Amino acid sequence: MPGGPHILGISAYYHDSAAALVTGGEIVAAAQEERFSRRKHDEGFPTHAIQFCLRQAGLDPAQLDAVVFYDKPITKFARMLESYLAVAPGGWRVFPRIMPSWLGEKLNLRGTIREELPGLRPDCPILFTEHHQAHAASAFYPSPFAEAAILTIDGVGEWATTTIGVGRGSELKLLQEIRFPHSLGLLYTAFTGYCGFKVNSGEYKLMGLAPYGEPRFADRIRTELLDLKPDGSFWLNLDYFHFLRGLTMTNERFHRLFGGPPRKPDEPVEQRHMDVARSIQVVTEEAMLRLARHARETTGLPNLCLAGGVALNCVANGLIHRERIFERIWIQPAAGDAGGSLGAALAAWHLQFKGERTGLKEKEQESGVRSQKSEATNNSEALPRAPRPAPRAAEADAMQAALLGPEFGDAEIEATLRGHGAVFERLESDGLLARTVQLLAAGKVVGWFQGRMEFGPRALGSRSILGDPRSPAMQSAMNLKVKFRESFRPFAPIVLRERVSDYFELDVDSPYMLLVAPVKPELRKAVPAGLRGLELLKAERSALPAITHVDYSARIQTVDRERHPLLHALLRRWEQATGCGVLVNTSFNVRGEPIVCTPDDAYRCFVNTEMDYLVIGSFVLDRLAQPRRAVERRVAPQPD
Repeated sequence: MPGGPHILGISAYYHDSAAALVTGGEIVAAAQEERFSRRKHDEGFPTHAIQFCLRQAGLDPAQLDAVVFYDKPITKFARMLESYLAVAPGGWRVFPRIMPSWLGEKLNLRGTIREELPGLRPDCPILFTEHHQAHAASAFYPSPFAEAAILTIDGVGEWATTTIGVGRGSELKLLQEIRFPHSLGLLYTAFTGYCGFKVNSGEYKLMGLAPYGEPRFADRIRTELLDLKPDGSFWLNLDYFHFLRGLTMTNERFHRLFGGPPRKPDEPVEQRHMDVARSIQVVTEEAMLRLARHARETTGLPNLCLAGGVALNCVANGLIHRERIFERIWIQPAAGDAGGSLGAALAAWHLQFKGERTGLKEKEQESGVRSQKSEATNNSEALPRAPRPAPRAAEADAMQAALLGPEFGDAEIEATLRGHGAVFERLESDGLLARTVQLLAAGKVVGWFQGRMEFGPRALGSRSILGDPRSPAMQSAMNLKVKFRESFRPFAPIVLRERVSDYFELDVDSPYMLLVAPVKPELRKAVPAGLRGLELLKAERSALPAITHVDYSARIQTVDRERHPLLHALLRRWEQATGCGVLVNTSFNVRGEPIVCTPDDAYRCFVNTEMDYLVIGSFVLDRLAQPRRAVERRVAPQPD
């Protein structure tokens, strides 16, 4: 580990609070608070995540050289105050609710941080980045690019909701922004709430629901709600929204426009909701495409880095890739607020401490430092599609496969299992892989707990549930018996990096499950005529039905030997046994709960679902062999 400086980044108080530690420019650790507190999307001060980061590095607070918060609270408070006063007395219900926390821990964040980190040296600086600066830093600095355009899109930071920037070497500059209340993230969130999903956490459900509908409301959105310009800039018609004046995102005028009141979480999903979801997804894709084109025209650079909560819209990301606006795209796997903690720490290292970037090839570093003003500015003509380079080997970035969380050895795992009275079998590595393949081939659902936990919202093969993608029954079995979630929710494939183009129309790496691409035509099956909406779930759409969405797409994670040696070895064994280089991968959790973190979390989740087997470290567990009291205990799924 580098000798220093040691920089702790923190994000908190909105949703998905997190901490990240950067030492000498290298990412040492990063994790969301929810994984430790077991409160999904925990927004509180990330005490446990900070403790983990320091423990991982062998540090105590006195050894920190800086603590960096991911936005500027005073600026954000000023924006909120100005916004509420602008609509006074309309915001009278909201304003009293947000004031107490702001007048306490949020506005006095320096005091809060010192109180939460006893032992911090008096001379240790507490710094603040701008919210979108943190997003941009999280996107560019860990990327494999020496220089790149940067696009950040989310709900809102201080004032900015969308920014276009440029990164070169260790330099980062934001060039343009769209300001609150005009926000693509808030627009998408409004539709999330309208369709009955939880705002700021259910947006991925809206994206998953969209392919079941038709975009019959898209023109209504374009004409009534959103004034979208050719360069991707936009204005919201605030007459249809309530987020400035009340506790909901939408108002009665919005509800009339889309044919009825918002869906309640426990009500059935109707075709109207599917059509609304499809419509806002289509419009969001249009906006992101225009923003990406404008970023290319503004910077003249061939590479793009993406972050912000809207960058988790992997359908739109896949479309940007297929349109070939840029030669290469890199998306921060923790693109939302959690990743702001990492971006804050990296921004401080490069911009405050003047540190160099690590991990770039020397020639790329030199290229990144050179001034390319003629390429980066005043390029107003429409650019042709970027040539698509030939498929290449996996590109190294600085994210370490996003495996930045806690890791547990066999001794600790075994102690946990014995504490539960668990029945288990211990196998050497070769036998463990062979047994796992055997179970998967028999149609079993397998919990897979290995190595360091992922940072970000996706399970990427360390805290995963695996299954056979060839099984027509696997999607519904996993959704209803294991995950306790809506039947329409799709599952993602993991695929050998070297085999991705054999199964999907994708010619680049997708290590973080942030690109959606079509399944190859030769693997598709015709859907019977007349099926509509959720009836499409009955149709077997491809030779890999468990991971093929109703529009023949899939959210892909490529697996290579360098990032994921054990998972890659499992996939190779699976391919040798079955001829298939793909597995189902979903997050190791149930609806309403965070992804598991510890062996204890994994065992409790395992025995309280109908998951068949658990492969944890070197141990294999059969659920039906577990103590009867454990198997019979059930936990009610929490609202999500």
